[in-house]
Order: sequence, then structure tokens, then C-alpha cells
Amino acid sequence: MKFISNGKPVHPDRTLLLLVAILTSWLSLSLNIAAKGQADHVVVVVFDGMRPDFVTPQYCPNLYSLATNGVFFRNNHCVFVSTTIVNGTALATGTHPGRSGILANSDYRQELAFTSSIASETLDTVRRGDIASVGRYIAVDTAAEMIQDAGFHTYICGTKGVALLHDRDVRRIDTEAHKNSIVLARGLTLPRAASESMVKINDDKPFPDDFKTPNIASDGWTTKALVRGLWKKGIPKYSLLWLSDPDVTQHAKGVGAPESLTAIEASDKNLGELLKVLDEKKARDKTDIFVVSDHGFSTISRGADIAKALRANQINAHSKLENPERGDVLVVGLGGAALIYVIERDERTIHQVAEVLQVCDFTGVIFSRLPIEGTFPLDTIRYPTDPANGAPDFVISMRWSHDRNEHGAPGMLIATGGSRNTGTHGSLSRFEMNNTLVASGPDIKQGLVSETPSGNIDVAPTVLHLLGIVPKEKVDGRILKEAIKSHPDFVPEVKERRLEATRQLGFMHWSQYLNLVEVDGTLYFNEGNGRSEFKSP
Repeated sequence: MKFISNGKPVHPDRTLLLLVAILTSWLSLSLNIAAKGQADHVVVVVFDGMRPDFVTPQYCPNLYSLATNGVFFRNNHCVFVSTTIVNGTALATGTHPGRSGILANSDYRQELAFTSSIASETLDTVRRGDIASVGRYIAVDTAAEMIQDAGFHTYICGTKGVALLHDRDVRRIDTEAHKNSIVLARGLTLPRAASESMVKINDDKPFPDDFKTPNIASDGWTTKALVRGLWKKGIPKYSLLWLSDPDVTQHAKGVGAPESLTAIEASDKNLGELLKVLDEKKARDKTDIFVVSDHGFSTISRGADIAKALRANQINAHSKLENPERGDVLVVGLGGAALIYVIERDERTIHQVAEVLQVCDFTGVIFSRLPIEGTFPLDTIRYPTDPANGAPDFVISMRWSHDRNEHGAPGMLIATGGSRNTGTHGSLSRFEMNNTLVASGPDIKQGLVSETPSGNIDVAPTVLHLLGIVPKEKVDGRILKEAIKSHPDFVPEVKERRLEATRQLGFMHWSQYLNLVEVDGTLYFNEGNGRSEFKSP
């Protein structure tokens, strides 16, 4: 018998080898398994709100050591809006908000609440959202879900509720990997029975939910629950630890305040405890570690009431609507950003709102669902544009500056709430869009300060790559090849762009800009701002 390949006879033994290779390749694709890294484990640690300019040996020696001996991504970016829930989802999925469906910490979903916005990460919202969307509250799979589907259990532990968005499935019955996976999110556990062991390892004390500044007790409890509790029987393929500080403290005390520096030190001590346990278990040289923040931070220069400014111009705008009718406006403040919804999408009102915003002194950048002069389209920031998919009529980034606060930290912001000299985030300020990312481990290059633009959307695809798992569908992020030893010759293609939009409104001239950068097709936002000024037509 003759076997033919590409028109040439093939020996039966070679044919058998060819068939085996084809079968192996098919099985690999079927199981979503790819060539993996050297590490047996991947651990992601989140310092919520950590700015990269505070990664110093003075305040965080453990993180500084990882950055010095591993890779420090000096040009890392969060996704916009630069808030926790949006970026928590980006870290979990590797996608922008338009793909994941999670648009903000709070947004307006009429199917869940008709008169006001709702918090996106609460258990009630998540469960109702999954019911309304038939299990697709987050419209794409998370890294934890894909890792479990590949046969490995995961541990997700967070002092904040955002951890729930990484693995929210309450029915852990399908496989051993699903059954053995555990989530801790602000004291809530899935499955519920897991809480008993976490309380026990914390000296029989329940989770301290009364967040303080610094939030040492709550973060310490969560860290101990993971590294001394869940890891007691072994370290899984994937673990995530989400610490609430320095975010909690910076909100209350401001960037660079003594209490905020203490909060950074406390988070670093928790990182040190995690590293210590890895050493005790002789797993440090088998573990790739990523330390990331969800966003940067700014100091509030003053507050601004967007709804009040709109009402002063005969637009019925509020942060909560009692009995909404066509043309009413709901303003959802997000600190450094805002979402604006016009009831029944009344176009006349939408245009009126844009004209008012373009002459206000607090407005930074306007993204509009409708094409309006002097604005950028919503899809510029990878937001949905269809109201059926939850698209707001406007996303607003508040105005910011390079000015320094009383502690010498640069980055001031006009915010939708809060007090002067306290902290917030959410805008397109470079001090919020540039956030922390450090990697270290057996698969990671050593002593590299990477200036290649990177982002939070790259963490999930990189983690999956190191574990040998292929995402089920294309993600927005990329594999951080510049940091991985097995890609020594990686040279990315980097393209920078600047978008501008202007409009003349009487004697007022509005202008806004947005700086973007792409690396091999992956999009990041550097910064954006705007201003209105007297200028004759």
C-alpha cells in the first residue's frame, strides 16, 4: 500500500507518525492547551490604586525587589474609565468594557433599576445581571473560568467585592476543578461553606468589614485566608490576591499623605508574607508572580456638580430620577468621570447636554453615542454604542492638571464628588491611566525596565499563555512577550496617535484631545483632556 502526501509516497511508519502528530494537534486545540511556561503556578497580586512612581525601596521593598530582579512595566496602562470595577474586569478577561459589558463602578441598567444607577460588583447586581442576561452579566469568559475549564482549580481572594467578578459561579458541581475552586470577596465566600476555614485561620475572627485608613486589618485577614488557609493543602495553578490599599486610604487622605504611605507599606508586607509562604513551600522558583494595580490616582482640586450645571441651563438632570420621563437626564458620577443617560434617548436633549458640557470648566473629554461636533465617538474608548447593550449617551472624563498637591505628588483633578486634597480616579489623567505592573518568576526576564506600552488587558492573556491555555475567543489584550524568556527577540510594532476635536459655540471655543498608542494592534490610552476659552469666531 502506498501513502501519498503532497504528491510524494510516504513510508507507512512515517504516515503513522504523521497521523499521531495530527491527532495530538487536534487534541491540543480541542482542550485549549498550548505550549506552557516553566512555572507550576501563577499568582496575581493587586495593590488597588498603586501609582508606579511610589514603587520605591523606602515604601515597598518587597515590590521594589521584584521589580528590580524581574520586569518593571514602566509604561503600563489601565483601561478607561480608570476605576476599580472596569479594570478588575479587564484584568479578569483581557477585554475593554465594550466586550466585557462592565462599563463602570456604577451604571444605569433599566432592567435592574429604573430610577437610579446601581453598584456593578454587589452580589445582588451580579446575580440579577446573570438572570437578565442568561448567565452573561460579564459577556466573555474570565481567566479563572478558562483555567477551571482546562481542569485546574483556582483561588480568588479579595478584600473588595471586585474579586467576585473573576469567578462568580455559585454552582460548583461540573468538575473537580470547579468544585475545588474558591472565591473570597469582601468576606463573602463561594461556596459558602469555605468561610469556616478562613475564619478559623484568622484566630476565629470574622472578616473586618469596617474599612479603616489604612485598611490593615481587612487586607491582612484576606492575605492570611489565602496563604495560610487555602494554600495549606497546596498552591493551585492560579491564585489572585486583591488588596484594598493604598486605594482606600488614598481616597480618604490623598496621594502621598503619611497615612497613604503607611497603606503602601502594609500592602507590601502582605506581599512579603505571600512570598514567605512560597519560600516555605519551596515553590518560589516554580511560581510566576504579577503585581498590578487597577488604576493610578489623582488629588481632588475641587468638586463639580454636573447635574446642577445642566439644571442651570433648563435641563432636568439629577443623580436619581423620581418619575423619569422623556428628556430627563441621569448623571452617574464616577469621581474622575461620569456617565450621562438621556431618558428615551431624546436627541434634542442630547445635543443640549453636549453644548453645556463644552463650555463648563470641569469638562475634560467628551465621548458621545451620537455624532456631535467637538466630541469623540463612544467606540473610540471601546465602549458599546448600542443602547440595547447598555451604551450611555455620554462618557465624560473630568479635567485634570499636572499641579502638585500638599504632599508634593503631581496630578490634580476636578472630581464629581469628594473633598479638596482627598483622592480619586476615573479620568484620562496620565496619573490615573499609568498604573503599576511588575512581573517576576522562572518564565520572566530579569532586570528589565520595559518602556514598551502594556496594559491591564494584557495580564489575563499572559497568565493563560504561561499556563498553556488558549482563550476560547479572541481577547483585546496581548501576550507580554517582551517580558518572557522564551521570546528573547520580540520587537513590537509601536504606533502613537493623537485625536483632536474642536467646536465654536458663540464666543467660546472648545477643544479636546486623546493620545493613544498601539502595540501590535493592541490599543492603550495615554491621556486626554480638554478646555474651553474665550475666542472670537
